[in-house]
This record gives sequence, C-alpha cells and structure tokens, in this order.
Amino acid sequence: MKEILHTDHAPKAIGPYSQAVEHNGIIYGSGQIGLDPVTMEFAGTSVEVQAEQVMKNIGAVLASAGSSFDKVIKCTIFLADMSDFAAVNAIYGRHFPSNPPARETVAVKTLPKNALVEIGFIAYR
Repeated sequence: MKEILHTDHAPKAIGPYSQAVEHNGIIYGSGQIGLDPVTMEFAGTSVEVQAEQVMKNIGAVLASAGSSFDKVIKCTIFLADMSDFAAVNAIYGRHFPSNPPARETVAVKTLPKNALVEIGFIAYR
C-alpha cells in the first residue's frame, strides 16, 4: 500500500502529483524546483539560489517522511543548462558529504516554470 506524503515546508504540487509517495519503506520524491513554499515564487534567479532552495525543499520532504539526506539512495538532477553543472554539484555535494547516493544529471530543453534546476530522489525511512 502506498502512502501519500506532504509537508507545508516544501512547495505544494503544481500539477497532478504528490510531493512524495512511500511504499514499503521506500520514499519516491517528486522533482523539486527552487520555489519558496510560502510564496510559490522562485527563491531567486541564479542557479545557485535555486539549487539551495531545491535542497531545502528536498530536506523538508525527507524530514516529513521521517527520513534524511543520509538515507537517500538515488537522485536525478535536471539542468536547463549543463554549464551550471559545477555550481549545482557544489551545492548538492554539501548535503551528501560522505557515502553519496547514486545519481544522474541531464540537461533538458525546459523545466517547469522555466526553473534552472530540478532534483528528484529515492530514499528510505
């Protein structure tokens, strides 16, 4: 049986999806973009500011699910511009200082609301 997870400390879904779903102790997190959960506007216009907000949003979803960054198994990073890889990687890496999860990073043509970065995750409780 699946459990729908939600927190007001991360942006509410902007489409027909859940922030995260838990099944058999595994948490499948929808992609987070750099929206401030209160204003539902981007935290800023730079990829660095948006990436920081993405990681805050992921942290909030993980916490609400009874999990944490050290329990993340896999992430997928989507970038609007692959030249932002190093900047996003540095911010992302601070949240996984040891034993980082598996990951892929891909550049895409466009992201929701023209975000610069989106990250989804899989974790356990």
